[in-house]
Amino acid sequence: MLAFLIRRVLQTIPTVLAVVLLVFVLFSVVPGSIVSSMSDDSDPQVELRMKKQLGLDQPVYMRFGAYVARLATGDLGASFRTREPVTAMIAKRAWPTLQLIFASMAFAVLLGVPLGFVAALRPGSLVDTVSMMLAVSGLSLAKFWLGLLLMYLFALKLGWLPSFGYGDGSLKYLILPAVTLGVSPMALLARTTRAAVLEIMTADFVRTARSKGMSETRVVKWHVMRNALVLILTTMGLQFGALMGQAVVVEKLFSWPGIGSLLVDSVLQRDIPAVQGSILVVVLFFLSINLLIDVLYGVIDPRIRYA
Repeated sequence: MLAFLIRRVLQTIPTVLAVVLLVFVLFSVVPGSIVSSMSDDSDPQVELRMKKQLGLDQPVYMRFGAYVARLATGDLGASFRTREPVTAMIAKRAWPTLQLIFASMAFAVLLGVPLGFVAALRPGSLVDTVSMMLAVSGLSLAKFWLGLLLMYLFALKLGWLPSFGYGDGSLKYLILPAVTLGVSPMALLARTTRAAVLEIMTADFVRTARSKGMSETRVVKWHVMRNALVLILTTMGLQFGALMGQAVVVEKLFSWPGIGSLLVDSVLQRDIPAVQGSILVVVLFFLSINLLIDVLYGVIDPRIRYA
C-alpha cells in the first residue's frame, strides 16, 4: 500500500509543475500593465520605479525562477495591491471555502446516493421516475438562477434564513449557499449510483449469490454496495474538485468570503500574485482529493494497488 501511495504522489508532481508554468506564462503575456492600473501618474519614471519595486523590470525567465524558488519554500509572494502575503490572504479565505464545499458535498452524498440506490432497487417505479426527474432538473439548473430563487423564497418571502453574508459563521448562513452549490453534484451522484447499481445487479457474481440462497439484503450489502462504491467514489472525487471552481459563482452571489471571491476580486484588480496563488491552491486541492480517492480505491479493491 505504501508503494502504491508513493507512486500516486510522484505522478502528481509533473501536473503541479505544468500548472505552475502555465499560470505564470499566461499572466506574463496578458495584455495591459498592472503598474498603469495602480498609478494615476503617467510619468514614465514613476512607472519604472513601481516596476522595479514589484520586480517586473526583470526578464520573464528570471521572474519565473524566482517564483519557483519562492514556491519551494511555501511563499506565494505578496499582493500587488495590499502588499500582504498571498499565503496569509488565502489562509483567511480557506476555512469559509472549505465549510461551503464540505457542506455542499455532504448534502449531495446524503441525498443523492440513497436516492440513486432506492431508484435502482425499484426500476420503473414511481420512486425511480420521480428521483430521476429531480436528478435531471438538478443538473439543468443554473447555480446563479437557483441561488436567486432560494434567496427569494427562504430569505425574502419566508424570512427563515439570511440572504447573504458569512455572519458569525453559523449554520444558518451556510444552508442556502451549500444547497445551491450541492444540487448539481447531488443530481449527478443520484444518476451515477442508479446506473452503477443497475449494472452490478445483473452481474454473474450477484446471480450466483442469489442462487446460493443469500438474502436480497445481504446481496445488496456485501456485493452490490461495495462494487458500486468504485464508480460512486470516482464521481465524488471529480465533483469535489469541480466544486472548488464552481464555488466562485456561489461565493460572489452570497457574498461568501472564500477563495473564489478572492480570485474574482484579484482578477478584476489585476493582482497577479493573488490570482496565481489562488489558482495554485485550487489545483492542489483538486489533486489532493484525487489522491485520496486513489487511496480509497486501493482500500476497497486491493487489485487496483497493482494496476
